[in-house]
Amino acid sequence: MYKLKNGLEVHVIKGDITEIEADAIVNAANSYLQHGGGVAYAIVKKGGYVIQKESDEYVKKYGPVPVGDVAVTTAGKLKAKYIIHAVGPRYGVETDDKLESAIRRSLEKADELNLSSIALPAISTGIYGYPYETCAIIMAKVLNSYRPKTLGKVLVVLYSDEAYEVFKNTFDNFLKTEGEKIDS
Repeated sequence: MYKLKNGLEVHVIKGDITEIEADAIVNAANSYLQHGGGVAYAIVKKGGYVIQKESDEYVKKYGPVPVGDVAVTTAGKLKAKYIIHAVGPRYGVETDDKLESAIRRSLEKADELNLSSIALPAISTGIYGYPYETCAIIMAKVLNSYRPKTLGKVLVVLYSDEAYEVFKNTFDNFLKTEGEKIDS
């Protein structure tokens, strides 16, 4: 665990984001909120079709979610209250500032919903091709600079051993903590 100077507690966890207990989990989504693969598919499979139905209704009402922005649905049968669908960029196509925006907008949306905890995956590192280290550095910078209102705990949930090791090592180097890093 990292206790940041801005008050956030950041935990790096190897595991399945669909099993995490947090007020919101973040889904690495596409602009049309079609949850057919990766983290998105796992979330709908475990949380129920209601998540896809609400996503379809959102897109029908508001249009595609811009790259770097978020949409919110309920979490169906998952342990979370909400799913924040973050649309990350495609590596080499859109710019890193869109990944920074997707991460920041996820945190902001959690604060807008008055939540105290959020679980983040490694956004854009799947089929969108972002290297784990690039994503981890961008995420660390966002976490360091963010000024939370109600949000107190951020769980960074990584599925593979490789992703976990890269994020843990990157966070050890980039997160500005108050005092010492606490092993979790």
